[in-house]
Amino acid sequence: MIIEKELSKYVIFTQESISNALKRIIETEGQIIFAVNDHGYLEGLLTKGDFLRWVVKQGAINLNQPVTTIVNRNYVFTTTHDEPEKVKSLLNEKILFVPILDDQHRLVAVARRRKSREGVQIGEFFIDDQSPAFVIAEIGINHNGSLDLAKRLIDESVGAGADCTKFQMRNLKALYKNTGIPNDAKENLGSQYTLDILSRFELSIGEMYTAFDYCKERGIMPLCTPWDMESLEALMEYGMQAYKVASADLTNHDLLAAIAKTGKPMICSTGMSTEREIIDSVRLLRNMGAQYVLLQCNSTYPAPFKDINLNYMDRLREIGDCPVGYSGHERGINVAIAAVARGAKVVEKHITMDRSMEGNDHKVSLLPSEFKEMIDGIRQTEEALGTTAPRKVSQGEVMNRATLAKSLVINCDLEPGEIIREDMIEVKSPGRGLQPNRKPELIGLKAKRRFKAGDYFYTSDLEQVRGEVKARPYHFKRLWGIPVRYYDFKTLFAKSNPDFLEFHLSYKDLEQDITQYFIEPFDLDFTVHSPDLFTGDHLLNPSHPDKAYQERSLQELQRVIDLTRQLKPFFKKSKKPLIIASVGGFTRDRMLHPSERPALYDLLAENLAKLDQEGVEIIPQTLPPFPWYLGGQLYLNLFVDAKDTVEFCRQYGYRLCLDISHAKLACNHFKWSFSEFIEQVGPYVAHLHLADTEGVDGEGLQIGEGETDFPDLAAILERTAPRASFIPEIWQGHENEGEGFWIALERLEGIF
Repeated sequence: MIIEKELSKYVIFTQESISNALKRIIETEGQIIFAVNDHGYLEGLLTKGDFLRWVVKQGAINLNQPVTTIVNRNYVFTTTHDEPEKVKSLLNEKILFVPILDDQHRLVAVARRRKSREGVQIGEFFIDDQSPAFVIAEIGINHNGSLDLAKRLIDESVGAGADCTKFQMRNLKALYKNTGIPNDAKENLGSQYTLDILSRFELSIGEMYTAFDYCKERGIMPLCTPWDMESLEALMEYGMQAYKVASADLTNHDLLAAIAKTGKPMICSTGMSTEREIIDSVRLLRNMGAQYVLLQCNSTYPAPFKDINLNYMDRLREIGDCPVGYSGHERGINVAIAAVARGAKVVEKHITMDRSMEGNDHKVSLLPSEFKEMIDGIRQTEEALGTTAPRKVSQGEVMNRATLAKSLVINCDLEPGEIIREDMIEVKSPGRGLQPNRKPELIGLKAKRRFKAGDYFYTSDLEQVRGEVKARPYHFKRLWGIPVRYYDFKTLFAKSNPDFLEFHLSYKDLEQDITQYFIEPFDLDFTVHSPDLFTGDHLLNPSHPDKAYQERSLQELQRVIDLTRQLKPFFKKSKKPLIIASVGGFTRDRMLHPSERPALYDLLAENLAKLDQEGVEIIPQTLPPFPWYLGGQLYLNLFVDAKDTVEFCRQYGYRLCLDISHAKLACNHFKWSFSEFIEQVGPYVAHLHLADTEGVDGEGLQIGEGETDFPDLAAILERTAPRASFIPEIWQGHENEGEGFWIALERLEGIF
């Protein structure tokens, strides 16, 4: 049984419409709604079944009439005087909700059946098996009696990324047998020490309220542990959203029951208790209809690693049939992160400004920088845990597979219609074609195309593949081209009618003699895509903090400019060729704060101005938040956010290459509106890279195989960037003589 006193989702006023009542029923998962008058008196209830029974009796249905006309007034209820056992006995397979009324027949609570492993709502946070860990920065009494220090710790908790700051409240006179006298010679040494610290370091109730208010000002939830009934009353008067129960009070059933009666969620530490005691306390909480979380805890300061026993969280989950977490007093951050990997959905650790301060808790507390490192580790761990869904190859692995894996290749020439024999097939690197495990599917098939020795086999070579796409002339409203390399541009160009070619250069291409590829000019335009990577693992980054690194990037980019000018005479329609460049701004360990980005943009503009750009135009491309470089991920900071991207273009006069896949990845990660992103950057776009997208790093997907709404995109671009040219930039689209590009162009024709 759960007894809920937060009634807003269950209640509707009697004069509201039936239509509104139905909406509220849907919000409670199609269960029930209670109709009360202006004074809170319960006049009836309405379930989906009640509504349907009413509907079948009606001739004309008017959903605008007051809900009071159709509510069920014949319902089971209980009162605030009834014991929990009686309330629980009223719930059964047919009666899922029971209203609890006061002496004036006002609705004060709702009892309902408890679900297995039910989550707990604490303010805006919902804690269950699928939620991120709720991280509590335990200030406790580490404020050492100073409200200013308490506020500073709150600030640091916010900066570290905590979800909540927690304090402790005691009425020493009520709590201690000796009324809290700190110099009582009859007390043992431990009690004397504790009483001495507490008597000097407690905040007044008024100061505590001020600290709680300051938490709300800073946008972080305040929680507090009441150590006695008087403190609980003070916290109830403030309006605390939930309560933390200290390990020392898990066996204090009177206090547990009093907290449970508030109807607020409870987070209960289990340190210092035996399993039998934990079971008894859980039974009490369940009988009281409480919502709770159990925390594994070892109440020693610092706790030895051998005594922490994170595996016991599994047993706590079984005992409590509830979310579980971890409250730690050990040194360091590793155990808390490991607890999250073991399923902790609440993590509590102490925070301090100085571990050398007086007080036992300081010794086992984390400094603000350490607390932030712990939270970063927790969030990374949560992201890494993933799901139990069938394994798929990630986008980064797809890219590495093309470089590192093996392919099936043919070792002889073969004409269409001839049989592919096993002795014709060899396994070679890299992994650009069919994977070796597909070999049995090829053996015995008739060749569907002409092969030359060394050609890769592709999926389209398998007999069962249907709907083969062949290149043809295409027609678009805007200029379009295809991505090419030196070695394949003549082959691909000959298959269709592009307006231009976009040369995607590698750093090795900068060293080649272009006269071996270009003899006479083509009746085309062209663009150039600068390499991202150069010799010696140098990633292009003109805004790198190191001066020498900046200079190397500018030297490499100047080489690209010089090569572009050499290519220009071979393209009759070229006037001022575009050079698409990923101009850096990456970091290796974290994304930069938005306040750090303007200085990088200024540095980038300053350095780009040093280049000889005569006769060409450099257009930075929009970038993804998590780019794939050198087989792994980095963090990108520039040309990711539409707002500062537009500001750079406006301030320094640059145009953009809008990479649709990159932009959608950024919007997915930051939960921005993709349409608004395109609306903002559209007026500054000179050129488009078109590919589909999935998630936050699935880039370069085939058109229609991701999440992008291309018709909607085309409509926005028609308004904001009508003259921008485009290419299909499909990952590995050039393989099998441009098969991926032709598929993309088939799907884009008629849209763009």
